[in-house]
Amino acid sequence: MKKYIFISPEGLTEAPNNSYEVNNMQVIGIVENVTNEDEALKKLLIENEWIIDAEFNIAEFIVYEIL
Repeated sequence: MKKYIFISPEGLTEAPNNSYEVNNMQVIGIVENVTNEDEALKKLLIENEWIIDAEFNIAEFIVYEIL
């Protein structure tokens, strides 16, 4: 079985002192015990309904297999 990490360029982060907006990538989630990327994405969305509620564009996700 495989393990994948999903990253998104969407969204913003504030610096700890709230004075700066930081442009960075956000880790959306890590999915384990799947056979491929498609299965990992399905599992990610089923287990994390907030992703759709927050209106992330899943087409923008960057996915890496974690070895």
